[in-house]
Amino acid sequence: MRRFLSVFIRALLIAAALSTSAMGDQTARWTEQKANAWYAQQPWLVGSNYIPRSAINQLEMWQAATFDPVEIDQELSWAESMGMNTMRVFLHDLLWQQDPAGFQRRIDQFLMIASRHHIRPMLVLFDSCWDPVPHLGPQHPATPGVHNSGWVQSPGAKALADPNQHPQLKSYVQGVVGAFAKDERILAWDVWNEPGADNAGSYPKEELKEKDKIARVGTLLPQVFEWARELKPVQPLTSGVWAVDTIARWGEPR
Repeated sequence: MRRFLSVFIRALLIAAALSTSAMGDQTARWTEQKANAWYAQQPWLVGSNYIPRSAINQLEMWQAATFDPVEIDQELSWAESMGMNTMRVFLHDLLWQQDPAGFQRRIDQFLMIASRHHIRPMLVLFDSCWDPVPHLGPQHPATPGVHNSGWVQSPGAKALADPNQHPQLKSYVQGVVGAFAKDERILAWDVWNEPGADNAGSYPKEELKEKDKIARVGTLLPQVFEWARELKPVQPLTSGVWAVDTIARWGEPR
């Protein structure tokens, strides 16, 4: 597990560092050499995906009514005792739309707790996996026999399919990244988890058609990188791919 996570993060960073652009160093895509240099300065990275035991998804983790810093502190203390020093933690665009100031405060509180336990998280902005119809408020209980039955996508299918909602997504990305762009408590930004996941087998009625979803994500993903880069974060940006061969459907790397 230790070797897997460390190699996984390194592979993500190199995959994201394809070529530099004509922009300045702070806003250019990292080169492979820069990604390797950054990685060489890190400790041996040990961690996992993280969500508190009382939360069924990222919305329940972060909403004011269910955010539980005491539980998080306890669980991260356990992680620290096992030698973990990073966690991959998912955010959600609806949380920013609901209460940007409150969401930012809770992220800061989480980072304070994590820092106390010498854990630097990788924060995930978007995710193409599982329920494509996310909603704020109370979340439904787990469905017996269904893997990850409460997890939700960000953005949901409706927002992904509607270009008129994309400015809200940009506001979310730039609001969160902008607030923590110089924050050394954050290890990295994973701007989109498994962007090639069509997910149709789990939610065939609710999910966008496979080719349509992949095309829309493939168009939006480079924009998300650019939105984040405009804030000049000191942390690296990456995207955790689901299937490498899916990239061929999107054309050349951008």
